[in-house]
Amino acid sequence: MRNVSPASIASATRAASGIALAVLVVGGAAAPVRAADTGPSSGATTRAEDPGYVGGQKAIKAGKYAEAIPLLEGAVERDKQNADALNLLAYATRKNGDPAKSVPIYERALAIDPKHKDAHEYLGEAYLAMGNLPKAKEHLARLDSLCFITCSQYRDLKKAVQEYETKAGRPATSGR
Repeated sequence: MRNVSPASIASATRAASGIALAVLVVGGAAAPVRAADTGPSSGATTRAEDPGYVGGQKAIKAGKYAEAIPLLEGAVERDKQNADALNLLAYATRKNGDPAKSVPIYERALAIDPKHKDAHEYLGEAYLAMGNLPKAKEHLARLDSLCFITCSQYRDLKKAVQEYETKAGRPATSGR
């Protein structure tokens, strides 16, 4: 067996730590988690296994928001700490024509995950639909601080705010 000096061990440890940190930084910046992600949640089953979550996602993608709501309510009941399911439930509620009812649901998602970029974006859009530009801008500012460089959530909400301002305070008719 070869003699290894403490200095060479320390040097190798620093190099490995630097590589691990670089992987974490690059990986985190390159792959933001969206609400539609089907990775594991804090519950006993993964989102991909929860029929309400999966069914709710499919209904939203098909534009069937009223159909998505009870499915996602079930997913939230099974996993009360699932910020993604809450975000999707709020999204379906808002898109089903009730932005005011969606606000406390988005707030529950943000209480669980204050850095949930989709919830900030969509809550900002809900505020715009209700005519509350200052609250929408609060979430735009929060996204600005959350996004490393820029992110789609920031760009989408910024565009919605600009459209709202251009139309002199009339809510934008966005497809989101």
